[in-house]
Amino acid sequence: MIGRITGILLEKTPPVVCIDVGGVGYEIDVPMSTLYNLPENGAKVTLHTHLAVREDAHTLYGFSTAGERSAFRLLIKVTGIGARTALAVLSGMTVEELASAITQQESGRLTRVPGIGKKTAERLLLEMRGKLGADLGGGGPSSHSAGRDDILNALLSLGYSNNESQAALKNLPEGVEVADGIRLALKSLARA
Repeated sequence: MIGRITGILLEKTPPVVCIDVGGVGYEIDVPMSTLYNLPENGAKVTLHTHLAVREDAHTLYGFSTAGERSAFRLLIKVTGIGARTALAVLSGMTVEELASAITQQESGRLTRVPGIGKKTAERLLLEMRGKLGADLGGGGPSSHSAGRDDILNALLSLGYSNNESQAALKNLPEGVEVADGIRLALKSLARA
């Protein structure tokens, strides 16, 4: 899994940016919020990434903050929301605005985003209730919750079920680093 990319920004052709990392140019799809915060071409940049592997493509998505990436990962788990729609949501509102809309169950704010109709907005509010809003509260996810999200996603990508992964997360000590957390979670899952 590619979790972060640091390199030289080569070009910006919305919604894609190209970043040179050691002579290899990575094309990364980004929301407009991230695109607007990028420096000029030729500058060094770091993006938090999410790699989506499908039968016909490997697509890399990039975000300026770990909070945006966490929100993207939650959005694509919602029935009927694909990566393009998730990028549109993050392009149309900040993570804090999205969390507020979910907490307050305001579908009208979501329907302003292109590609989100009334039914999709209601499904999104229903499926994300208690997830994003509770995680973000007022100021975005802490590095603690973002680290736990990374550990959870690693376990899920290794083939463990959501229930198994959540149970392993509960046994981890507070403030554990991602690499150590994955190792400890795998040990507890092996014992089970």
